[in-house]
Amino acid sequence: MGYIGFHASIAGGFHKAIEEAVLKNAEAIQMFTANQRMWETRPAAEEAVKKFFEKKKKIRIKTVISHASYLINLAAVNPGLLEKSRRAFEKEIKRSCELGLDGIVFHPGSHTGGTLEQGIKNLADSVNILMKNFSTRSPFLLFETVSGAGKQIGGRFGDIARVMAKVRKKSKCGVCFDTAHVFEAGYDIKNDYEGVFREFDRVIGLEKIKAFHVNDSKTPRNSKSDRHEHIGKGKIGIGFFKKLMKDKRFKSVPMLIETPGGKNMDEINIKFLKKMRSAGVVPLK
Repeated sequence: MGYIGFHASIAGGFHKAIEEAVLKNAEAIQMFTANQRMWETRPAAEEAVKKFFEKKKKIRIKTVISHASYLINLAAVNPGLLEKSRRAFEKEIKRSCELGLDGIVFHPGSHTGGTLEQGIKNLADSVNILMKNFSTRSPFLLFETVSGAGKQIGGRFGDIARVMAKVRKKSKCGVCFDTAHVFEAGYDIKNDYEGVFREFDRVIGLEKIKAFHVNDSKTPRNSKSDRHEHIGKGKIGIGFFKKLMKDKRFKSVPMLIETPGGKNMDEINIKFLKKMRSAGVVPLK
């Protein structure tokens, strides 16, 4: 179930993401609010924000969330990188608030050069600092599940649970459940759908899933890689996605594809997921 969408481009302005969603028949979108490859970013221009709101009001997209820059590491052990990451994320929050977005997805980060305990403490401290002035209208901060490579935090559900236990404003924190990453981290979502979600519920709580990244995986379970594939074309396979699209527990959760590029592939994957949600499985062409 859920609101099916994709990662949209803001090239030409924030409002272009809404226009792209219309073309691709999406119900929800994820977008960057600035160049995700740069540390120094500009504030959102007033006119650009105005055009975004005007377009969004007309189209009525169900959910719009942002994805923070991949450069940001809120768990960093290096003091300079940690401070730089916090400043960049603070700007991300400001832009997302100005745009009235529902949430901000971010990678929990890594503890390179230190211990897991140091990374978890730094990550929790970062979130508490950044959420100091949060209100009920502020966007959710969504920890993304990751594939678990190297010193990454978030490859195990328990990592995220440990961080969230230290967060003061728990009501504004949630999780973005990336299907490819969870599979690549070792969870057998292909053969044990209910078992994995029971484990997530026990460790974190299903109510904390505020978004899905719906991706198949190019690599096998427990590969620790980060290689997305088109729906039904990877190692996870159609069966898992059919169950997810029928799962009423997630009927109001945005489900966003981040599948590889290619002509019309976003439209094809979105259409495929919608068919699974409403009827039987139709082979992806």
